[in-house]
Amino acid sequence: MTLISTRGVAMADTKALELIEAAHGGDTTTLRSLLAQGVDPDVRNERGETALLVATHANRIEAARMLIEAGADVNAKDRIEDSPYLYAGARGHLEILRMTLAHGADLKSTNRYGGTALIPASERGHVETVRTLIEAGVDVDHVNKLGWTALLEAVILGDGGPRHIAIVKLLVDAGANKALADRDGVTALQHARAKGYAQIVARLQ
Repeated sequence: MTLISTRGVAMADTKALELIEAAHGGDTTTLRSLLAQGVDPDVRNERGETALLVATHANRIEAARMLIEAGADVNAKDRIEDSPYLYAGARGHLEILRMTLAHGADLKSTNRYGGTALIPASERGHVETVRTLIEAGVDVDHVNKLGWTALLEAVILGDGGPRHIAIVKLLVDAGANKALADRDGVTALQHARAKGYAQIVARLQ
């Protein structure tokens, strides 16, 4: 496996590979040793993923904490435009998300769909993640490349159940613009009515 450091130097470096593998496996003993030896915490694999992003994929909380404390970039994106911050938000990895927010997460950064972390979190029903992102100050009305906001995705791609009802309430309470429509001119309220999501309709009227 070829590894590339953030300094742009190609590394077929055993220690760099070990760092990536330790991050994936949550092996904090090995991580601590390698970081103490000066291995770059932002070394990347062939997919452009940093050790921190690899740890985030696997929700390795202590490994992520160790890498962040060693200076790993919480906003470093891979080749498909995921970063530790964006991925933690999208997947509801709440503890890692909170760490990224405490260490300079770029609230305006977007994924390959042009969406902030709030949009996939809303779609996937991660209530506490949505609450955390709103409290952090993420734009609740950001529109992605599909023409959807977090509110629209919560209704269009959600299941209308308790988690998505709670998320709609959080977004509305945070000032989300209920009048923003998709590219076909259909609002979240109209989508909710069409899907028969009565409790969401009640919150959007």
